[in-house]
Amino acid sequence: MTDARAFFTDVVAMAPMAQGGNLPYRRLCREFGAQLTCSEMVLADKLVKGGEGPLLRHHESEDAFGIQLCGKRKESLTEAARIAVDSGARFIDLNFGCPIDLIVRRGAGAALLKKPGKLAALVAAVRAVVDLPLSVKIRSGYNEQRINAVDVGRLAEAEGADALVVHGRTRAQRYKRSADWSVISDVAEAVDIPVLGNGDILTPWDLERRRRETPVRSFLIARGCLIKPWLFRELATGDPWQPTVAERWQVMARYLDFAREHFGDDEKGLGRCRRFVIWHLHFWHRWRPFGEADFLAHLPESLIQMRSADAAPDDPEQALLSSGDEADHEVIWRRLVDGDHPGA
Repeated sequence: MTDARAFFTDVVAMAPMAQGGNLPYRRLCREFGAQLTCSEMVLADKLVKGGEGPLLRHHESEDAFGIQLCGKRKESLTEAARIAVDSGARFIDLNFGCPIDLIVRRGAGAALLKKPGKLAALVAAVRAVVDLPLSVKIRSGYNEQRINAVDVGRLAEAEGADALVVHGRTRAQRYKRSADWSVISDVAEAVDIPVLGNGDILTPWDLERRRRETPVRSFLIARGCLIKPWLFRELATGDPWQPTVAERWQVMARYLDFAREHFGDDEKGLGRCRRFVIWHLHFWHRWRPFGEADFLAHLPESLIQMRSADAAPDDPEQALLSSGDEADHEVIWRRLVDGDHPGA
């Protein structure tokens, strides 16, 4: 096995995520054990024209940091890859899975799943100009009539990809249905390079199940770590962590510390911190103290797909942290800034 392939072998990585993959949050997840971290999606055309620069930044603790690039033109994608290398990336990830309408309408992201030949040519072009480990992110297909992840994966491997990231949903499905791990498994069996499986991992039991039922040995965590950044520690140890109210406040405060350091502690910096904290609260409030019995009862779906609403806890602090109400999120933000919370 080459060193580049070994880089992606037996790892649990944090997915590149728009907004959620901001530097302070990556730093928090890295502290909890994320083995690889990656930038938010960087648009190659914008990068070569002088934009997107802030997205290339990373913290010194991110010693296995990659930059994800999205584009449809060889010229801009290869130049963006060179810029990424010069900025200190440890690996490059090419995004051919982005489902966002704006990106797809421009012929990039998941739109390239409909043009496997062009996708393969873009992989080859980037491979020709960079020596860093190179991963390629795809979905199971563009829609259910075009499940072609195996064919696309083989093409990417043939053109020099060192690893594949396979999200077990089509572009059309978005997140409305459970990820199809049979497709991810098929890709892992069809190629010789590492496959990082992506989709619906929220608990240690989800990971154990995928390791038991598929040949996949590397994993990419997205929404699960937005709900609980300590998920990486759970996955490494196999033990769920049920934090107390004070411990949950401390995790949020830790994030705010990192955000203040990154964005600044003046009025403008705190304004940016507030926007990110409020955004993250839309995920943090979804945490529930699930146990293995809950996991088993909800099979074959993951608990991350649970849609039922819980009754508000009796404890006021727990009720506040579990609330999806915007007004409550503003209260949490203010208390974080003031240090007025349990565990402060």
